[in-house]
Amino acid sequence: MRMNEGVEWALHSCLNLSWLEPGEAMTAARLAAFYDLPAAYLNKQLQALARAGILTSTPGPRGGFRLARAPERITLLDVVTAIEGATPAFRCEGVLRNGPGGRDDVDYAKLCVVSQSMHRAELAWRKELAGQTLADVKATVERRYPETPARTRSWFTSPRA
Repeated sequence: MRMNEGVEWALHSCLNLSWLEPGEAMTAARLAAFYDLPAAYLNKQLQALARAGILTSTPGPRGGFRLARAPERITLLDVVTAIEGATPAFRCEGVLRNGPGGRDDVDYAKLCVVSQSMHRAELAWRKELAGQTLADVKATVERRYPETPARTRSWFTSPRA
């Protein structure tokens, strides 16, 4: 399974937004500049997060994006689903139906051991992502790299050309 790069960008952007002062917003261009990302493409990811209720977007010269809810209420699965969608990674096409002895009246997605195994693996993956919040990631970063929140806030508040 491969997620698009927008998931990584969205997760890092949410983390950076979690360190802003309450009520402060950040533009897509400024968030993109932090990692030298294409602003238009990051903006699409941020808009998807806003549609999912993870971010809010405020228009205008002092507008931008901010977290729509507390980091404790944003799971990694919320972000992944907002960017990638909820479609399962594995989709059983019923290839067994085309093999020797295959029948049209059998639901191979339910009977196929391969399909069942892939479904269990995906559920485990989704459960793991659902069990981790942005607050968990934030706490780990702050424990391992205590200077990161202040350095991030400083970068966003300093004038840039």
